[in-house]
Amino acid sequence: MYADLHLHTNFSDGTYTPEELAGHGKRVGLTVMSLTDHDTIDGCARMAAACAELDIEFVSGCEFTVELDGFELHLLGYFLNLENTRMLSELAKYQKVRRNRIHEMVAKLNGLGIAITSEDVMRIANCDAPGRPHIGRALVEAGHCRNLDESFQKWLKKGKPAWVPKAKLSAAEAINLIHDADGLAVLAHPGLYHRDEVIPPLVELGMDGLECLYTRHSTPMTEHYLMLAEQYDLLVTGGSDCHGENKGKPLIGAVKVPVSFIEKMKSAVAA
Repeated sequence: MYADLHLHTNFSDGTYTPEELAGHGKRVGLTVMSLTDHDTIDGCARMAAACAELDIEFVSGCEFTVELDGFELHLLGYFLNLENTRMLSELAKYQKVRRNRIHEMVAKLNGLGIAITSEDVMRIANCDAPGRPHIGRALVEAGHCRNLDESFQKWLKKGKPAWVPKAKLSAAEAINLIHDADGLAVLAHPGLYHRDEVIPPLVELGMDGLECLYTRHSTPMTEHYLMLAEQYDLLVTGGSDCHGENKGKPLIGAVKVPVSFIEKMKSAVAA
């Protein structure tokens, strides 16, 4: 029995509906799934219902974009109280930031002679937490590039002509927010940052776990983060970071997280 605790739907920058995602999870044999859309929990109710129909345990989640000492990180919140008013208020604020960023990046593209509109992007996104992949899909649809990867390489990545930074929660604020919503705070894909020095201060701020099992972590990298999790007495989580068809072959189930890890997370929530 395995879990996948890092998944996205079309409520942020994934392409699957919650129902489609749950169906794919069932087909690859998952018994536990968590929805961790970017800066939104809007899809969690539908995902919970879809999982219940398929006899899959659902863990509410969200992927928060945060900042620590000027560096962008992603924190995963698990077992969140979806009715926590403070969290809902903060997420609404950062969803607005995301929408404003779309307008700013489209304006930059227009200044470069690229004819797309914010309305094009918002139509494709059809959610309250739009992101750069939606701009990329609009660029592909309009014939300005061949695929999503090309749109990022030419215009949308950090340092490229249409890049716009966005405001973020501080790591301290995000961890506090997750805990206020009765959840667990976990550092997503630590191997992608190449900055292990962020882990001790995050532990000091109350971080609960590390995403050690991850699609783009090599075996040595996974072993390294498992060792750090033990050193700092952190929970171990993992997931595929599946975005549906956005990034080529669907990744759901590519990372198999033992259900025993979820039991430890439950014990930590109950403590």
